[in-house]
Amino acid sequence: MPNKKTEVPVAESPISDVFEGRHPSQAEKEWAEKTLAPTLEKSPEKPIGAPTGVNIDKQGHARFTTISGVPINRLCTEADLPEDWNYENYLGYPGQPPFTRGIHATGYRGKLFTMRQFSGFASPEETNQRYKYLLQSGGSGLSVAFDLPTLMGYDSDHPASEGEVGKCGVAIDSLEDMEILFNGIDLEKTTVSMTINSPASVLWAMYLVVAEKQGADWKKISGTLQNDILKEYIAQKEYIYPPAPSMRLVIDTFEFGSKFTPKFNTISISGYHIREAGSTALQELAFTLYDGVEYVEWARRRGLDVDDFGPRLSFFFNAHNDFFEEIAKYRAARKIWYQVMKDRFGAKNQRTWLMRFHTQTAGVSLPAQQPMNNIARVALQALAAVLGGTQSLHTDSYDEALALPTEEAARIALRTQQIIAYESGVTHTVDPLGGS
Repeated sequence: MPNKKTEVPVAESPISDVFEGRHPSQAEKEWAEKTLAPTLEKSPEKPIGAPTGVNIDKQGHARFTTISGVPINRLCTEADLPEDWNYENYLGYPGQPPFTRGIHATGYRGKLFTMRQFSGFASPEETNQRYKYLLQSGGSGLSVAFDLPTLMGYDSDHPASEGEVGKCGVAIDSLEDMEILFNGIDLEKTTVSMTINSPASVLWAMYLVVAEKQGADWKKISGTLQNDILKEYIAQKEYIYPPAPSMRLVIDTFEFGSKFTPKFNTISISGYHIREAGSTALQELAFTLYDGVEYVEWARRRGLDVDDFGPRLSFFFNAHNDFFEEIAKYRAARKIWYQVMKDRFGAKNQRTWLMRFHTQTAGVSLPAQQPMNNIARVALQALAAVLGGTQSLHTDSYDEALALPTEEAARIALRTQQIIAYESGVTHTVDPLGGS
């Protein structure tokens, strides 16, 4: 007798996602029908974690998404690529446009990512001691955390500063404070990042004077000024002046830096704070890239040549828990920035095409209740940043949700970077993901 078993319509089948909106090969179709379907019938997929409205659908079937809510395919094959996909146009090679696989042809074989730990607390003297401890422990760069009064342009003795002096960063009120902060640290040989925005030009001026008093050549010093006022209006809210005067100050630093400090990054266009304020990975990337576009537009209206200031534009991204989503974010960011700088702004200097970025692990992901578990979270986040091709990296300390990091916590955070760099093997090949 003929088999009267009712065929399940593909649209209602548990393997429908293999067929819908894709162009699977015959071999993949056979895998779905003969291997996947019987497996799902015997053992249906289960949601990760306790069932919620996020990880199950209305029919009670498991849903799998990134932390940003993007659906995840069960399996990715050539069927998920655009039909006109080719290696050179969509992916390319390391060190070549569109830089999806990194900006350096040799990856980390030629130069490791800078291990730049963000630090600053209490007095300049105490912070100086922490900097020396980090450098002696193997750190390869410094990153200055300023306290809230400094970020808002107040001296420590101002009434509005009460209760906040040195609390979440170092208090810098004068040139003497800046000299103490970097006492015994060679600024011509040590790259320094400064997380300062509204009063960035003032703090940078102090820094340059200290470097000059040390005998350093401004044309040789390197580091980064955060100086990203747009993300302050979007997320962090530590702005002082209205937008137009603030933007004028930013462009002033572009112009000055291109003439006098050619190795210093005059801005770090920052998605980190946008992500910490609650955005998705996609939103972090979208807001940050468009902030970058806006800075370039303002500089061009000033009359600056994009190839004069463009090579010193840098970026700053978050490394969150969703491992593969974060790696994909960094690879996409490089490709988009290359296209924007080349096609929209007509940049001809290859260094202007490059998106160079710093990464910090996600502070918002580290709960205070079980701080030791944060070591594992930070390790995964940092590994994602390295696989994504970051130029420098800060790893959060496990106890940051409780207080300023202890020396032990800071050391473990730095050791996490060193283990990734020297023991994981991921820095041995230019693109460990093999072009995926």
